[in-house]
Parts: sequence; structure tokens; C-alpha cells
Amino acid sequence: MSSRVLITGGAGFIGSHLSERLLAEGNEVICVDNFFTGSRRNVEHLFDNPRFELMRHDVTFPLYVEVDQIYNLACPASPVHYQHDPVQTTKTSVVGAINMLGLAKRLRIPILQASTSEVYGDPAVHPQTEDYWGNVNPIGTRSCYDEGKRAAETLFFDYRRQHDLSIKVIRIFNTYGPRMHPNDGRVVSNFIVQALRGEPITIYGDGSQTRSFCFVDDLVDGMVRLMNTEHGVTGPINVGNPGEFTMLELAHAVLEITGSSSQIEHRPLPQDDPKQRQPNIDLARRELGWEPTIALRPGLERTIEYFRGVLAD
Repeated sequence: MSSRVLITGGAGFIGSHLSERLLAEGNEVICVDNFFTGSRRNVEHLFDNPRFELMRHDVTFPLYVEVDQIYNLACPASPVHYQHDPVQTTKTSVVGAINMLGLAKRLRIPILQASTSEVYGDPAVHPQTEDYWGNVNPIGTRSCYDEGKRAAETLFFDYRRQHDLSIKVIRIFNTYGPRMHPNDGRVVSNFIVQALRGEPITIYGDGSQTRSFCFVDDLVDGMVRLMNTEHGVTGPINVGNPGEFTMLELAHAVLEITGSSSQIEHRPLPQDDPKQRQPNIDLARRELGWEPTIALRPGLERTIEYFRGVLAD
């Protein structure tokens, strides 16, 4: 049965892929975005679909629509963007969550929160499981995002306890793919853009810090699976690719696929930059029957092909 679905942050990198997936399944999609980091270009190929609606709106203000499900993705998710206006970042996470939870409560519908591996901070436990409380600096430059997302999780579970709301909390680990913002400061887009332009590839620190990279199609599949679980499955659930790569390994893979002659350039590590990030996805396997299917190399090839087109425009 088709649903009418609201996606906040729907014109962003992940939101646009989620919109495609839900439309392909026959749903109606209301895509809400204030275009701070999202872009009409990400969803313009959906404009001819009669079941797709794009609405410019900031989730820090209440929204009144009639829908069957809410995916709350609204929030800048890269350090370059969320540190540009840290107060607004926190407001988007916290006030935005309050507004969307209020809408879900009024309509008595399920709501999914796009949380993040950043709630674990610079983890003292490796790999990270959902019962780990994290190691977060509450007053650092990343705190607007880390603590904003942690507070949003708190609100979701309080609405569950106080109002028996059907909540779903997904903790997203590093995700990449087509429609990433070229200037978002994330490592995959940074390396690809630098390689394609023949600029030095900048690695912070010695390059031994690790990340786990999940292709966007795999992530979206996990989100949809979580949303469609029964009322009692709330999460939080880690969704990411447990394959762990150092920054140097990623840089060399990008150089090889692009055929670039860029050199590697080392720079100092930024404040509170996590040294390791790897999800334990046992819970996702058990509760959702989910695990990633797209390996790093084919995912990078598709992402690089997208960026070639963007940079050629």
C-alpha cells in the first residue's frame, strides 16, 4: 500500500536518493528543504512525477501537512557546513526535531530520525555498538552537530516514553555517492574533486585514521527497512559499512580510479577529529535483515563518474 511521506532535508544528498526510492515504490513524497545545503538540482529530475512535491521550508518553524510517515533528515551534515552557523545547526537538530515530533504526535504516525555516528564522538570503544554512550566534547567546534544530534535522540525517546510515539532512530556512518556536495569538506568528495582537478590531495595527520564508507543506495535501503519495522523496533540502529579504510588507502584508491597525477599533502589534524570510526552492524543484520552490498571500489567509480559531470558543467 502506498503512503504519503514527508522527507525533511529531502533535497540534500541522502534525501534526494530516499525520495527516488520511495517514489519508485509508488509512494507520494513531500520533499521539504530550506536549501542551505540541499539543492533543487538534486531533485529536479523528479519534478515531472505527479507524486512528488517540493516545498521550501525551514524545520525550525512548525509545518502543518497531512502525511503517513516522516523521515527527519534536515541538518547540515559536514563540518564545513555545520560549523558555518553553529547556532542554527543546533536549532535545526533540536527545534526541528521538536516540530517534526509534534507533527508526528498530532497525526499518530511513525517518524524516523537520521542520527549519526557523531553521537559517539571520538570513540574509546571500537567498533561502536549502539549501547556505547560515546566520548563527546560538549564545547568543541563539532559540538553543535554532535550534541544537537544527541539531544534530538533524547527528544525522540522522550516522545516515545511520554506519548507512545512510533519512533525510529538510525545512526548513519560515513556515506558517499552521487550528489554529494563538491565543497562539503568530507573526505570522499574532497579527494575526488582534488584528484579530478589535479590539485594536491590533502590528508590531515599521518593518514592512519580510519573511516568506514557506505554507499548511499545501501544506506537508503537500511532507512526504508527500519521505517517499515513494527512499532516496537525503535533503534538506535547503526547503519554503515563495517569495512574499515585508512585515509591513505582511500586516497590511493581515488588516485588509481581517476588516473590523477595529484600528490598527497599532509596537514595538521583538526580539533576532536575521530581517529577511528567503524560501525558494529549486528543489530541491523538481526532487526532489519540488512547489510551493505556495494563495495568501496564500485561505489567510488559511480561517485567519480558523477563528479566528472559536475566539474565539466
